[in-house]
Amino acid sequence: MSTLPQLYDIINNGPLVIVKNMIVERLSSLGIDLSTKPVPIGSYSPVMIASNIAYVSGQIPIDPNKQPTEVKFKGKVGKDISISDAKKAAELCIINGLSQLNAALGDLEKIKKFVKLSGYINCEPTFADHATVMNGASDFVVRIFEERGKHARVAVGVNSLPLNSCIEIDIIVEI
Repeated sequence: MSTLPQLYDIINNGPLVIVKNMIVERLSSLGIDLSTKPVPIGSYSPVMIASNIAYVSGQIPIDPNKQPTEVKFKGKVGKDISISDAKKAAELCIINGLSQLNAALGDLEKIKKFVKLSGYINCEPTFADHATVMNGASDFVVRIFEERGKHARVAVGVNSLPLNSCIEIDIIVEI
């Protein structure tokens, strides 16, 4: 009789442990540590939770290890920043957002689904490759979260962003 509850625990808890380690392991294998989250540069909350939805405020490509706050990718995409670097900046925005989510939720495994990413690209009026820049964020989310990472998205060009950042991304997830 005592082996039945143990077997039940292994069946029901075993896969959760494996899944739980997968996100952390994927991030760690890329050398990503979420223990340092960027400090907000304004009067806002980095994450707001309403019911089962977490809204992450716009994240710019800040290096969270630098003090004072330093934007790693500054300027206009297509003029000052290459598309390749802008894609790296988009990935850094997502990493910063994941740091904020990790701090707010205590565990990224609570994320059931990425709902939407909204990307704002600082660019010249003639720039038209917004989708390619946002692929840096989208591809990274799907790489880490697989099926749970698939999402809706918007990518728009803007005239300027805080601290002359080349991109800002906000995130909506279901928890």
